Amino acid sequence: MSTETSNHNTLKGGEWIIKESRPEDIFIPEDFSEEQKMIMDMCTSFVSAEVLPIIDRIDAKEPGLMPSLLDKAGEQGLLGTSIPEQYGGLGKDFITSTLVNEGLGGGFSFSVAIAAHTGIGTLPILYFGTPAQKEKYIPKLTTGEWKGSYGLTEPNSGSDALSAKTSAKLSDDGKYYLLNGQKVWITNGGFADVYTVFAKIDGDKFTAFIVERGTEGFSQGPEEHKMGIEGSSTVQLYFQDAKVPVENVLGEIGKGHIIAFNILNIGRLKLCAAALGGAKGAATTAIQYANTREQFKQPIAQFGAIKHKIAEMAIRIWVAESALYRTAKWIDEKEQELIDNGKSFGESLLAGAEEYAIECAMLKVFGSEVLDYVVDEGVQIHGGNGFSAEYIISRAYRDSRINRIFEGTNEINRLLTVDMVLKRAMKGRLDLMGPAAAVQKELMSIPDFSSDEETAFAKETKLIRDMKKAILMVAGAAAQKLMMKLESEQEIIMHIADMAINVFHAESALHRAVKLAGQTSESEAALPLDIARTYLYDTADRVNKSGRDAINAFASGDEQRMMLLGIKRFTKTEPFNTKDARRRIADRLIADDKYSL
Repeated sequence: MSTETSNHNTLKGGEWIIKESRPEDIFIPEDFSEEQKMIMDMCTSFVSAEVLPIIDRIDAKEPGLMPSLLDKAGEQGLLGTSIPEQYGGLGKDFITSTLVNEGLGGGFSFSVAIAAHTGIGTLPILYFGTPAQKEKYIPKLTTGEWKGSYGLTEPNSGSDALSAKTSAKLSDDGKYYLLNGQKVWITNGGFADVYTVFAKIDGDKFTAFIVERGTEGFSQGPEEHKMGIEGSSTVQLYFQDAKVPVENVLGEIGKGHIIAFNILNIGRLKLCAAALGGAKGAATTAIQYANTREQFKQPIAQFGAIKHKIAEMAIRIWVAESALYRTAKWIDEKEQELIDNGKSFGESLLAGAEEYAIECAMLKVFGSEVLDYVVDEGVQIHGGNGFSAEYIISRAYRDSRINRIFEGTNEINRLLTVDMVLKRAMKGRLDLMGPAAAVQKELMSIPDFSSDEETAFAKETKLIRDMKKAILMVAGAAAQKLMMKLESEQEIIMHIADMAINVFHAESALHRAVKLAGQTSESEAALPLDIARTYLYDTADRVNKSGRDAINAFASGDEQRMMLLGIKRFTKTEPFNTKDARRRIADRLIADDKYSL
């Protein structure tokens, strides 16, 4: 297969699988404007000055403390970054609002509270509310005068959100909907003033409602005791003929799923951003400890085993960051295109996020698992001290675990990644048939291992291209052989998803490194290239393993042998000394005494 080069700079959602893109066309963190850098500094300074010094008080759930922090954030404009100016917000672009999530991501429980308020607590009303609803609620949510929350999950409906049992019945006088049911795991639920709640009208019309604190028949349960994010308010909500005015129906009756799923697309990307901020903070904590902790008469940072851990933390963080802002820029550009064509602010951003829902799901998985890796290795670097509550890395470890469950479990997001790709292919939104057929034809031909490409990074680019062929080969064969049975073969789907997630992130990292190589000196570009090449080298092995496991699960005989040879061909790498590359990466961070890339 020869993947075609895009005729335009911005790829559609999922198109990266079948089209090549150019490094100069992607947005990278080094492209941030001065204003964006200032906003990032303001966010990290807020966490350092206002949150971390009182983190124990936050986790002890001191009454009124978390709401007061949200008030302070509101005073600095941090609750309204992407809210239009007409509602008191700053009206900033999508990249800037993503930056804010990253900058505040190192605030432990506070990060959860503010992300819930600015995301699921505010956006449903902003995007789906009537003009009157927006005028009533958004200005107060923007300043923090009112705090927002979101009620979707129920005791027996987690990943299967549409099976919710909470009911809504129109009152005899037609003025209210009477809600009955229960919601669980509600972030900010203990102190919020306004809630977006989902219920079924007449038993089948899944609908969203705006419910205010103090509504007759509506109450909140006690705070949950959790493994992590202890300072985050998490309660159950109870509805006993709760009287919600008919004018508080949010969006269309029976179309609540559109609100729930579209908000999740944005939430998944923003969760990746927050996890990235948390990972950078945890990496810095680990590096500083390694520099001060001495064993055998020298800092443990000087030992190769510790350098490997520090470098791998940095690699995964840098790779996640590369893919995050590449995607954020795509969403931003799609949003602007739609606004220019007359669409409203809300419609445009939702459509932009829907276009890149595949990438948002992949980012959520990757970002949350990067954070888990970083905090786990951070504890290991601390040794026994890492298990002590006196060291902040133990809090980071406990708090990180929820992110693989938030915004749809990572298993659900892996399944969604492949499901969305295949559905778009069936609907004609994504042309997979031609490229997949070309890969099958290539498999039947004699392989040509020669290359007349002499350009810089030709080998790395070819490896990315080949790994995309591996995805198309495995996914195409699995879909063709299993057809409708594929959806019940979740193990195979998850192997394919892992191939896609790894390749998308590897390509994003390589593009960023190559773009920097064209903009900076050879010495400045060396470290990004070390990161990209190390990740790419390791990705080839991961793609090989996932591909083989998937093939062995559905193929046999000559078909199996042919595809296993194909996987071997498409993941073939040149020898590369990852040990020395990792040492160069670690030495830089150790010298800087923080995550500084």
